[in-house]
Amino acid sequence: MGNRRIAREIIIKNLYANEISGCDDSNSESLVSEELGRLDEKSRSFILDICRGIIGKKDEIDSIIVRYADNWDLNRIAVLDKNILRLAIYEMLFVEDIPPVVSINEAIDIAKKFSTRDSGKFVNGILDKIHKELIINKDKNG
Repeated sequence: MGNRRIAREIIIKNLYANEISGCDDSNSESLVSEELGRLDEKSRSFILDICRGIIGKKDEIDSIIVRYADNWDLNRIAVLDKNILRLAIYEMLFVEDIPPVVSINEAIDIAKKFSTRDSGKFVNGILDKIHKELIINKDKNG
């Protein structure tokens, strides 16, 4: 497993812990400091930048989830799935050096590994719609 996959899994654990504990803090790296120690500086920086970015854009990202999760209220989406979606959407919209299809595939794999049997399909369905409508249309329209 590559460092980026490990980093994404740590990000998901961190976001999940923050949401469960009610801590919505950009200094949340203390929650994963043990796991950060086993990674190189580039991976640690990636994790902290992404966590802070997601927390900073959470309202915007959540509104996108609500718009594309047909018939799903945000509070009804499993906490783990919601945070997997937040990570992938953040990467797709705000991290230029990661192709959207990589973010989608990583999110699906993480959902299959850590969440329910149907989570991979659920995450894929939402991210695929977002990719088609937001990313591809944005590229076409400049």
